[in-house]
Amino acid sequence: MFYWVLKKIFLGPLLKLLFRPWVKGLDNIPDSGPAILASNHLSFSDSIFMPLMVPRPVIFLAKSEYFTGAGLKGKLTALFFRLTNQLPMDRSGGAASANSLSTGAEVLAKGGLLGIYPEGTRSPDAKLYRGKVGVAKLVLSAGVPVIPVAMIGTDKVQPIGRKLPNIRRIGMIFGEPLDFSRYQGLEDDRFVQRSVTDEIMYELMRLSGQEYVDAYASTVKERQAARKAGETKGTVTAAAASSPLREDPGPGVAAAELAPDHAEDGKAGAENTASDKPEEAAS
Repeated sequence: MFYWVLKKIFLGPLLKLLFRPWVKGLDNIPDSGPAILASNHLSFSDSIFMPLMVPRPVIFLAKSEYFTGAGLKGKLTALFFRLTNQLPMDRSGGAASANSLSTGAEVLAKGGLLGIYPEGTRSPDAKLYRGKVGVAKLVLSAGVPVIPVAMIGTDKVQPIGRKLPNIRRIGMIFGEPLDFSRYQGLEDDRFVQRSVTDEIMYELMRLSGQEYVDAYASTVKERQAARKAGETKGTVTAAAASSPLREDPGPGVAAAELAPDHAEDGKAGAENTASDKPEEAAS
């Protein structure tokens, strides 16, 4: 009830007025029956704009961190996500992720539309990254069609880290349904899972026009965070090297004599950071 009130009366009309979303291929979504809406992921607001334009309810698998926040803000965030048809998705892997996929399978078994982001996280730079095979496991086990969805311009509306959105027009393209019934009975084959996932990602690349990167977005984010941490450490080390430790050092202990040791530490840290080889993520 709350979902429809929010979509049709309060939030929906306001968002349509402000952001004037344009849509192509909406008729590719079946009027009834289960299907997966597999979308690229540019912004937090993707999960708001896409369901807004789809006539049927869309249930999204959202990262579990949105449902486990502490304090009043955390509880309100979790309540909002639940009331807007979003379910927690544990991305830690193993049994936890498998249970989350089972929740998605239940949505499909009831004839619903399930929204999922194959990349597993938002793109850090508006590029399209390698898809994770969870979407393929769902598709193959449930035997449902996949509707590829390209979100356009939402990264400009609400970039990562920005709380208040920019007011500008956004768009979305719903591609033709993808049928993977030819792989029936092969849902546990990892080569088939990868093939299905890559086919979905190719369609997203074609529809969105994004540059494709054959790496996981989560891995790229981790490397960026490590690089940033290394740069911060190097800056602190350099500052320590250039500053005297004492304003009036005692005889024979001039600040200039202490600085080189710190400078060498900063240099070594920078060399170690530069020589680290990023590990290839496993699918």
